[in-house]
Amino acid sequence: MSETSPNPVVVDPKRMGRIFVTGGAGHLGANLVRRLLDEGHEVRALARPGDDNRGLEGLPIEVVEGDIRDLDTLRRHLRGCTHVFHVAAKISTLSPSAGEYRELFETNVLGTRNVLQAALEYDVERVVLSGSFSAVGYDPEDPTRPSNEDMPFYPFGQVLPYARTKAQAEHEALKFVAEGLDVVIATSCAIVGPHDYIPSRLGRTFCDYVNGKLRAYVPGGFPFVAADDIVQGHLLAMQRGRRGHKYIFATAFQTLDDLLDHFEAVAGGRRPKLRIPGRLMAGMTGLYAGVLARYFPNVPQRLTPGAIAILRMQRRADTSKAERELGFRPTSIRKAVADAYEFFTRQGMMRPPAATRPTPRPSST
Repeated sequence: MSETSPNPVVVDPKRMGRIFVTGGAGHLGANLVRRLLDEGHEVRALARPGDDNRGLEGLPIEVVEGDIRDLDTLRRHLRGCTHVFHVAAKISTLSPSAGEYRELFETNVLGTRNVLQAALEYDVERVVLSGSFSAVGYDPEDPTRPSNEDMPFYPFGQVLPYARTKAQAEHEALKFVAEGLDVVIATSCAIVGPHDYIPSRLGRTFCDYVNGKLRAYVPGGFPFVAADDIVQGHLLAMQRGRRGHKYIFATAFQTLDDLLDHFEAVAGGRRPKLRIPGRLMAGMTGLYAGVLARYFPNVPQRLTPGAIAILRMQRRADTSKAERELGFRPTSIRKAVADAYEFFTRQGMMRPPAATRPTPRPSST
């Protein structure tokens, strides 16, 4: 993307009207909605009937029910909104069944098309689409080389179906940009922080650690982003992003050993002694993951073959474009872990002995 592209249209937050948010009950969405409320915005959030929507309960917002796969519903609910954060997506690191492939495609690709179509019809001023780092390109010869927004998505190798659908969703966004809709893509890495009601895979791992259920772990790493940082990134993308551009938001690359350091500092306890090599763990999970998914679909899998493959790549994120163009400034993973710890204990999902709770040690990452 050329540095000679036109300057962005700066969106004045004080002049924004009603904001429509999809996926507001999810980890990112729940943090985003609360930030919008803190800043005095009027929010209408879409909630899918039957989902776990605790992330929206008790908030002074308008909650409307619907599914992004239903264009007519979106047309009805988007009426009167001036800006949109499209956060909703189906996330999966499993090997999908035929039905799950279809759901991934219909939700992440066709659902995104529907949101953008309704936004175009109602002259929405700007849409921010939540992107995934899994849909950002990387160097196949050296996956550890930091990925930036200009690196094309690599569709081969161990690419999760979820990543393919998120790459297609970005393509849909650019098609609507060509039709005149103002869309900016805010790319998220793995999120750490509070309001993780469902919870995320990392949130479940943290709970397992504190509750004494984490027996082993594997080496590897990934770019993580504090919930506060990815929310700030979305707001910056809305206010200052360039039309048709995407921006990567990450706080820091962290190995699982780094995360366990944060867990120990914030929650006490000791990390598991069993550290299983990634190659061995990949083989083990490859044997049982498919059986679990087929015969025990409700049993959560902490480390799937797809998740292990991602960790073994040890990818890094280059956030220099977001820092340079938007003024993005990453904060601290340690603080995000502390915020998550406070949230999970308040929700009763962690029950460590009160006497063992230490004061979190400071950290720069």
